[in-house]
Amino acid sequence: MNLLKPLSPRKLVKTVAVTVLGSTVLFTGWSTAPEANAASNAVPGYEVKFLLDSDEVLTSGGGLSTAVNQVFDIGSSPERLMVEYFDTDALDLNSESWNIRLRKKESKSDYELTYKKRFDVQNGQIDAALAAANAAGFDSSDNNYKAEVDWGYGKQTLSFSVTKEKKASKGLTLPSDIKALEMLVDEIPGKLEKTRSKGWGKDTLEDARAYGPVLVTKYGGDFNGVDVDIEVWPILNASGTGTDSVVEISFKTDNYADAASQRIELMDELQSEGWLVPADSLKTNLILDRY
Repeated sequence: MNLLKPLSPRKLVKTVAVTVLGSTVLFTGWSTAPEANAASNAVPGYEVKFLLDSDEVLTSGGGLSTAVNQVFDIGSSPERLMVEYFDTDALDLNSESWNIRLRKKESKSDYELTYKKRFDVQNGQIDAALAAANAAGFDSSDNNYKAEVDWGYGKQTLSFSVTKEKKASKGLTLPSDIKALEMLVDEIPGKLEKTRSKGWGKDTLEDARAYGPVLVTKYGGDFNGVDVDIEVWPILNASGTGTDSVVEISFKTDNYADAASQRIELMDELQSEGWLVPADSLKTNLILDRY
């Protein structure tokens, strides 16, 4: 038998057709959908904060001392604002690293509703914290949230916050707790709403109450060409019979190198004046604990 016997034209056409069809199926099977590129980590700004010794920097009337005014070139009149936080009695929102705040500046005609999610920074590893935030859905693609590293005396915390505004009249009057909660629930961001499960954030916030308010006095100044703020927070004391004044000085910058170098300069100045408290600020936790 001749195995090399030529095929008839009809058989040849049929064989070629089958071969082409088979190749088409084969190549189609190898095709793959393009992979979606994951969003990059967010790029944070930096806020450096230090605690000041209230006994050393405040007058008997609660204002800044003359020495502090001179060192930090405090010029204009201070700004006053009312601040309160919202959480459940069991602090369920705080347990998920969410802080919910309502703030009213005396000179502004709106309420500021701020929702902040925190991520711990371990041993200065900011990139690792940013990666963890990315995995939780906080990345460079979401322009609604502001990423910031709070850099205190010995600790860094990465936060993502979104602030929304509601119309109000000028002055320091706050809405009732019921009205405040209605506004906060109405404006709740999706990331908070879906914490743990869909709807968890709204259900939890609806069960929250107010912690505060605290009347804050904020002074603007300068240190070596850098804008600084000094805030005085009179927070209810542990016995509930008076207040403890928490005094913070802070500055902001978008650049890590600037934050690091200016932080050292500010710390050295505060230490030389005897004003520095060698601890990290826990004012939010104090408010949640004492009100």
